Amino acid sequence: MSGRACLGCGAGLGEPFLDLGAQPLANAFVKPEDAARRDPRFPLAVAYCAGCHLVQLTETAPPEALFGEYLYFSSYSDDFVAHARAMADSLVERFRLGPGRGVLEVASNDGYLLQFFQARGVPVLGVEPARNVAAVARARGIPTLARFFGPDVVEQVLGELGRAEVVVGNNVLAHVPGVNAFLTAVRDCLAPAGAAVFEFPYLGELLERTAFDTIYHEHVFYYSLAAVAGLAARAGLEVFDVARQPVHGGSLRIFLQHPGARAVSPAVARLRADEAAAGLTGAARFTGFAGAVDRLRGDLVSRLRRLRADGRRLAAYGAPAKGTVLLNACGLGTDVLEFTVDRSPHKQGRLVPGVRLPIRPPEDLVKEMPDVTLLLPWNLADEIVAQQAEYLRRGGAFLVPVPAPRLVRGG
Repeated sequence: MSGRACLGCGAGLGEPFLDLGAQPLANAFVKPEDAARRDPRFPLAVAYCAGCHLVQLTETAPPEALFGEYLYFSSYSDDFVAHARAMADSLVERFRLGPGRGVLEVASNDGYLLQFFQARGVPVLGVEPARNVAAVARARGIPTLARFFGPDVVEQVLGELGRAEVVVGNNVLAHVPGVNAFLTAVRDCLAPAGAAVFEFPYLGELLERTAFDTIYHEHVFYYSLAAVAGLAARAGLEVFDVARQPVHGGSLRIFLQHPGARAVSPAVARLRADEAAAGLTGAARFTGFAGAVDRLRGDLVSRLRRLRADGRRLAAYGAPAKGTVLLNACGLGTDVLEFTVDRSPHKQGRLVPGVRLPIRPPEDLVKEMPDVTLLLPWNLADEIVAQQAEYLRRGGAFLVPVPAPRLVRGG
């Protein structure tokens, strides 16, 4: 045993099944004038709890360091905004939302989701800890509290919105070290017949795709349905439905309620059985993961270095958190890649943490025409390939790193 306690159930935590060493914070993009400063680095390793099936980081970074200023804005992915619109439409219809039946979103980012509820006359309130991102949401007319969500926020939420018919949390449940208190606060904000809806990257997909780059300091937890069901029960909630989602390389959408508020869908028992069969509720499934990661890293690095040795010009596309992890874990810096490009103006002009790769606007891909471009947000490969048709038409190629390195060419 590692001597650490599980953040979910308090049982002793096993040894890490993957250790990526000391890594910089994935979204701590560096201003050029700070390039010479050392990045703060924190251990990045994950372990499985045999007591409650919760996969988690063995050490956490301070939330203020992670979210004080945040440069991830959800609205810069067309696919993700389209997914948000479809989600809002689905929840409005399913739970008959409208005037007097409001939505609370936790980690509401720049209002990318709440805008669609608001447009349909649904009262909304966002809670977003990153002050700069919350300010963008408020400027768009989305009521937003710039606070970390937890028990100390419940009274303010109830005062401004009342009990929510729907509480939404997209890609937040993985970020909260104090997850038991967090879910208790969700329960206290939820109307008697309300539903709490959480989406997060699915542990089963992470293992299947060898998606080690989705492991970073903001993601304290890597969830299965089995783990969430245990956490929910501890907070006085129950899972009543679950659905797989393609977003973020494979996610789960889980629905929680006050116990007995409605019938539990058969989908819950089906996925629980699938997880048991896939080994997600036993330690053995995780033992070979580090070896698979090492093979993927070795394959990717050798391919890029061979291309570089052959005189090819190499760049990257995107500056997602997963890109920071992949580049640092593989030791891919400016000796291999010339630059990366990203649609977000908040990231352009900055440097990728650790490797100091400069981040430029997407137009620079066609201007510079590198021979091969490493596609870091591989979960958005179809969207990006379509946007960059001109780059491919002119002879460029994308190298998609996960689940195994593969080249995408035009035509």
